[in-house]
Amino acid sequence: MRVFTSKDGTPIACFVSGSGPPLVLVHGTAADHTRWMPVLPAFEAHHTVHACDRRGRGASGDNADYAIEREAEDVAAVVDDIGGPVDLLGHSYGAICALEAATRAKNIRHLVLYEPPIPTGAPISPPGVVERLQAKLDAGDREGAVVDFHIEVPRMSKEQVAKMRELPAWQASVGAAHTLLRELRGCDEYVFVPERFKRVTAPTLLLYGDASPGFFRAATEMVHDAIPSSKIVVMAGQQHTAMDTATELFARDVLDFLEDR
Repeated sequence: MRVFTSKDGTPIACFVSGSGPPLVLVHGTAADHTRWMPVLPAFEAHHTVHACDRRGRGASGDNADYAIEREAEDVAAVVDDIGGPVDLLGHSYGAICALEAATRAKNIRHLVLYEPPIPTGAPISPPGVVERLQAKLDAGDREGAVVDFHIEVPRMSKEQVAKMRELPAWQASVGAAHTLLRELRGCDEYVFVPERFKRVTAPTLLLYGDASPGFFRAATEMVHDAIPSSKIVVMAGQQHTAMDTATELFARDVLDFLEDR
């Protein structure tokens, strides 16, 4: 494990494995670095992987002054402190953090974003979901809050969530339940300004599943229009968790892009 220091002094832990050019992995909401376990062996064979715990969970620190800008500074600090060209992959909320980091970090070689939940005219969260999750957290039902989050926000089926509960990373999701509400609010309040991303020069891969809710596609296309050197790859039959449901496909799409195949 290697610990980096963000701009506000918060320690950000990354778990380092593999060999090759550095690749930083930024997980989404209700997760920690173990979210990447299904695809980690494929990435480790080609890259020195830095799988981060975002602030507020795992081995990383936190700060009461939360904002998505602090998360972007966290990722930028990791990328720039590694030194030299660094590939960066973010999933879901972590993809927004990685996207914002791309306007701050100096050393990004390639950028990969998988379904950033950027509002495209309406809030991502359904009406009342924040209050319902808050009630479960107040009652101590952390697991119930995580289950409801996956069903109500990325619109996963109960069957898909049941499969997720069997994965090694599920307990980390429950452990990060206290971060759900601040990230839902951060997502709904996030304002995407296309002009800010015209200066992102790193070649950028935008991934989404054709079975995902339409707002993921709309957000992906909006980012594509804003970043000059971006391209979209659609994963057939997939939704928001292709690293679980189509591990080989997901890893191949990412590695083909990073290695310019």
